[in-house]
Amino acid sequence: MPEHSQAVYVISVAAELAGLHPQTLRIYERKGLVDPARTGGGSRRYSQADIDLLRRIQELTESGLNLAGVKRVLELEAEVERLREELTLTRKAATRAVEEAHRQYKRELVPLNQSMVLFEQRRKRR
Repeated sequence: MPEHSQAVYVISVAAELAGLHPQTLRIYERKGLVDPARTGGGSRRYSQADIDLLRRIQELTESGLNLAGVKRVLELEAEVERLREELTLTRKAATRAVEEAHRQYKRELVPLNQSMVLFEQRRKRR
């Protein structure tokens, strides 16, 4: 089975897998919704990721969005995904920084049996 991003399907197969007409795929490409790979001769080749995207576009159009709306939703979904990935990386970096700070504090702490103790001499009673 090909990798998810490996472009192997010709337009007719991609259209059939997505449940669309090949002309619809050409329209989506012209509108900038999908960007299939090209062979040296210029033939379109679609990946499984492209097929999934075509299905998502179909879902959105069936829910009443026009192609401009679909494009905007896809852009926003991509931005949300990018931000989620950035947040995950930021959380991991913050966790590492906190752990490093704790390790640093532990190195600076002096064990109780080695610490200095202040002693106050008591006054003698008269």
